[in-house]
Amino acid sequence: MYNNDDIDRNLDGTGLKEACGVFGIYDFDGQDVVSTIYYGLFALQHRGQESCGIAVSETGGPKGKVTSYKGMGLVNEVFTQDDLETMRGDIGVGHVRYSTAGASTRENAQPLVLNYVKGTLALAHNGNLVNAAELRHDLEYTGAIFQTTIDSEVIAYHIARERLNTKTVEEAVNRACQKIRGAYSLVVMSPRKLIGARDPYGFKPLCIGKRENSYIITSETCALDTIGAEFVRDVLPGETVTVTPDRGIVSDMSRAIPKESEARCIFEYIYFARPDSHIDGVSVYASRIQAGRFLAMDSPVAADLVVGVPESGNAAALGYSLQSGIPYGTAFVKNGYVGRTFIKPGQSSRESSVKVKLNVLKEAVNGKRVIMIDDSIVRGTTSDRIVRMLREAGAREVHVRISSPPFLWPCYFGTDVPEKDQLIANNRTVDEIKSLIGADSLGYLDIDRLKSMVDGLGICTGCFDGRYPIEPPAQDIRGDFDR
Repeated sequence: MYNNDDIDRNLDGTGLKEACGVFGIYDFDGQDVVSTIYYGLFALQHRGQESCGIAVSETGGPKGKVTSYKGMGLVNEVFTQDDLETMRGDIGVGHVRYSTAGASTRENAQPLVLNYVKGTLALAHNGNLVNAAELRHDLEYTGAIFQTTIDSEVIAYHIARERLNTKTVEEAVNRACQKIRGAYSLVVMSPRKLIGARDPYGFKPLCIGKRENSYIITSETCALDTIGAEFVRDVLPGETVTVTPDRGIVSDMSRAIPKESEARCIFEYIYFARPDSHIDGVSVYASRIQAGRFLAMDSPVAADLVVGVPESGNAAALGYSLQSGIPYGTAFVKNGYVGRTFIKPGQSSRESSVKVKLNVLKEAVNGKRVIMIDDSIVRGTTSDRIVRMLREAGAREVHVRISSPPFLWPCYFGTDVPEKDQLIANNRTVDEIKSLIGADSLGYLDIDRLKSMVDGLGICTGCFDGRYPIEPPAQDIRGDFDR
């Protein structure tokens, strides 16, 4: 999967990255689930390429015995056939990671496996907590010894501590979730239960699937498609679901907030999620098509060809074409076998990364007025180079259209939007940005179009207007990334 969405948004290390993907499964017939988790993670590879892991348990075996394996790299790099064959279980969780809080090390890879007085927990987490530092400090003062630097371990500790005073593990998960603030979609494996929990704002996606006598909880519906499972429903914002053989799916909505306060990350629809996924009843592909249509309505321009910067720009480009009547075409060829250049230190290693990963079809653009659709402009260096490549290939005009509004504020909920002074739109007009990237014209998606793009769902617009649904932390919690 590496040769898909991560290529486009990380052409030079200045694009945005998503936090993580989670996958959990419980086979009520006792069949082994290890290979299913592997392929589920493969389908979620676009959500994180730094590390991955799997933890499984046999519910009919010794209670609390968990086998796990994790490592740095892509799913097909970390796990060998021998690794998978040494693991066996009918319940398990998996995780793919990109670090937005906590360093990129093997110790910080997930799932986290915690042994405590009540047994064993395995946890996979997608998102960022805004109060992790305070919670971690309190835990350390009461004797907790942390093995990682990630906020997910704070969640695991709180679940374990709450379990000492509750009758069930799902009650412990709920109590822990009442203490944490921020973005989280969790999958928790106990010896006999699979639990999913989503934050009340619904920042990160989470859904439920079913295949024969197995239930799955995962980040995106594309993972369900990959393993041949049917979509059951989304886990609702603020919901905790517990999956057991005797009761099936049990829901707890005690953490829910009014629907008008929900705040999904709009970038799930703009580019994080795979286009073949559905999130909260809305097609990601249809959202991107609609974004392109809106761009054509609001930022029209005379041209000969509409092209998308692969992959997430393609659907928006098609939408622009459908709305404007200007032909849609392919202008870029990707090298799908290039490693993650954005983790290489220093500008010198980045200078050629765009051309290494992306090349222009000269025959497609030579002599033409081209509209180039991309999902975002962060620092502007990638856009500058792609515009230059189109001109070198013979494009007569290059008009850039962006399927998101300008970034003006950092994100604290699992997307590594950098500090304001690193954002090209900070203290610059659209005309100034146009000149900096070398385009003939530039247009962004209007912020007022975002809700219509997702059928009126509640969304977070904090990175565009500074109006966060949760008070941001006083200190920077966003971890180690290139600022």
